[in-house]
Amino acid sequence: MSENVLDLADKLWRGAVSTADVHPVGHLGGLAEIADGVAFVPTFANVSAFATDDGLVLVDTGSSVVAPLIHQELRRWSSQRLNTAIFSHGHIDHVFGVAVWEEESRAENWADPVVYAHEHMPRRFDRYILTNGYNQIINRRQFGLDELLWPMEYRYPDETYRDSHELSIGNLDLSLRHEKGETDDHTITWIPSKKILCCGDLFIWASPNAGNPQKVQRYPKEWAEALRRMSTLGAEALLPGHGLPVIGPERVAQALDETATYLESIVEQTLAFMNNGARLDEALHGVRPPASLAERPYLKAVYDEPEFIVHNIWRLYGGWWDGNPATLKSAPERDLAQEIATLAGGPASLADRALALTDQAQQGESPSSDAAYRLAGHLIEMAWLAAPEDPAIQEARRLIFSARADAATSTMAQGVFRWAARESESPHLPHGQEPHS
Repeated sequence: MSENVLDLADKLWRGAVSTADVHPVGHLGGLAEIADGVAFVPTFANVSAFATDDGLVLVDTGSSVVAPLIHQELRRWSSQRLNTAIFSHGHIDHVFGVAVWEEESRAENWADPVVYAHEHMPRRFDRYILTNGYNQIINRRQFGLDELLWPMEYRYPDETYRDSHELSIGNLDLSLRHEKGETDDHTITWIPSKKILCCGDLFIWASPNAGNPQKVQRYPKEWAEALRRMSTLGAEALLPGHGLPVIGPERVAQALDETATYLESIVEQTLAFMNNGARLDEALHGVRPPASLAERPYLKAVYDEPEFIVHNIWRLYGGWWDGNPATLKSAPERDLAQEIATLAGGPASLADRALALTDQAQQGESPSSDAAYRLAGHLIEMAWLAAPEDPAIQEARRLIFSARADAATSTMAQGVFRWAARESESPHLPHGQEPHS
C-alpha cells in the first residue's frame, strides 16, 4: 500500500475516503508503528505485534494465504522470536499464521511460541471439522472464491481461560477478557501501560457483522455490552481485527460508544416487534438503525447489513419460525413455484415480469428501486425453480442477480447474488430439486 496506514485511517475517520473504496476486509499491506514497540499490519485480517524483553507477542496471526507476507513485514520491523500468540477468536482468517513462526523457531532452535485463546475456541475448531463441506460452500459463496478449500487441521491453543487472564511477557503486562459478539469465543487484549486495546472483530469499520446470513449465531446485545465495557478503559489506540487503527482517546470512545448505540437500537426495535406479536417480515421491513449513526464512516453497511442483524436477533430470542403459518410446514419450493407459474401463465411470464421490474429499478422508474429488485428476485427464482432447464430463464436469472449484486452495498449480499448469477450460467437443477417422475 503506497499511502501511510495512519494517514489513511485519519482520512477514513474524516470521511475524506470511504470504506466502500478502502474496504475493511480488503488486503491492504504495509505496517504502521503505533507506539514504541507496537506494530500493526493491515491485511485481510489484521495482526498487532508487541515487542517485549522476551520476544514478540502477536494478537492474531492472519490466514494461511497471507501469513508468509505478514511474517516478512514484521521481520523488517523486528528480529525477535515469537514468544506468544493470542487468538482474538477462531475465524480462520485470524488463526492460521502460527505455523510460519513455528517453522522459524525450529530452524533457529528457539523455544516454540505459546498460543492463548478462550476456552470455547477448541469447540469451534471441532465444529469446523464436523461441518467442513458446508463451511467450504458458504465461504466460496460469500467471498466469490470458487477454489477455496476449507481446512481440516487447526492449531489448537496451548492455554485457554474462561473469563479473564493476566499475562506478563518480558516487560509487558497484558489483560485478556472474554466477550461475546460476532462469536462466543472472543478475546479482547488490553495493554494498560500503552493504553492500547486490541478488540478483534468487535469493531471492524463497518456495520457490525452481527447478522451474517450463512453463519452461526451472533450476539448483538452482548456485543453492545462488550463495547460499553471497552469504552471505559480509556484506550488511546484501538487496533481492530479488520480495517485500520483508530487513534486518539476521543475517537476511540466515540467509535465504541456509537457502535454500541447502533446495536442497542436494532436489538430494542426487534424485541419490540417480537413482544407485540409481529411476524419476522414486519420486523425486517420496520427496523432501522439510527440514521445519523448509519452514515458514520465506520458504521456503513459495506460488509453485513442491519436487516440481517434482525434475522439473528429473531433466531436468538424467538427460534427459527418467522410467524407465517404457511412456512411452519411449507410446501417444497419447486412445487410452490410451479403452482404460481401455472397461475401466472407459465414460468416465462414470471421471468418477463422480473426482467421488467429489474429494468425499472435500473432506470429509476419505480418509486423504490430496492422494492422492485426484491420483487424481481422472488419472481425470477420462482421461474427458475419451475423451469430450471429453460435457457431463457437461466439467462434472465443471471441478468437479474447480476444487477442485484451491482446494486448491493454489502459483501454478504453481493456474494449471494453473484453466486446465484454464476449458478445460472450452467444448466442444472437446483440442489436437491429432482424432477418428479
